[in-house]
Parts: sequence; C-alpha cells; structure tokens
Amino acid sequence: MNGTRIRVLIAKPGLDGHDRGAKVVARALRDSGMEVIYTGLRQTPEMIAESALQEDVDAVGLSILSGAHMTLIPEIINRLRENGQEGIKIFLGGIIPDEDIPLLKSMGVTGIYGPGTSTRDIIADIRSEVLPEEIN
Repeated sequence: MNGTRIRVLIAKPGLDGHDRGAKVVARALRDSGMEVIYTGLRQTPEMIAESALQEDVDAVGLSILSGAHMTLIPEIINRLRENGQEGIKIFLGGIIPDEDIPLLKSMGVTGIYGPGTSTRDIIADIRSEVLPEEIN
C-alpha cells in the first residue's frame, strides 16, 4: 500500500452510461475512510490504466452493465500489467453471468459483485485484500 489510506479508482469502462451503482459504491468507500477517485463514464482501458498509474491506487473498481466485461476486463488487466501495476487489486461490479466468474477470477479479478451486494461486503473485501496483515 502506498500510504495510510486505501486509494481506490472507480471507473465505468465502455459505452455503458449507467453510473448510479458506481457512485453508490464510491460514496460508501469514501465514507469508510478510503480515498476514492471516480473517473466518470465511458472510460477506455487505456484511460483507466493511466488513471490508476497517475493516482497510485491500491485497487480498481470497475462497473460494467453492458455485457462487455469479457472484452474490457482482459484489456484493462493487460494495460495495468504493461504499466507495472500487477499488484493492484481489481474488483468488478455489474451484470456478470455466473459462467464468466471463474475465468474472470483466473485473469486476476479479486472480487465480483452483482446487483444488491452490500457495500459493507465490498468494503470488507477491499480491506482484506489491500491490508491482509491488519485483518488477520
């Protein structure tokens, strides 16, 4: 971790224009003491990776409702790796079919959350992944 507070980038990759869930999660993370950078709508994988690098984040939260997760997530992960950011934890929220979850996790996605997931669960997961020594 880069400092005393967990830094999380929240991004909406692709053409999906619905960001209510991303904003709810961003606010919950902020209210829990994390530093949150919200990039806004219609971010490209390149833009997300560059923002993660510039902001020196510990985790990236992605919200995808469009069904493009199997195209966008691998590209974002590749861009992060190209920037030397293999240690960043990646969390994904949205409409993700159950059959895609094992492959996404094998690519490096730490947590996957569907509609109705408690923000407390997301917060706890981010903390346990970014600060495992403090949790255990």
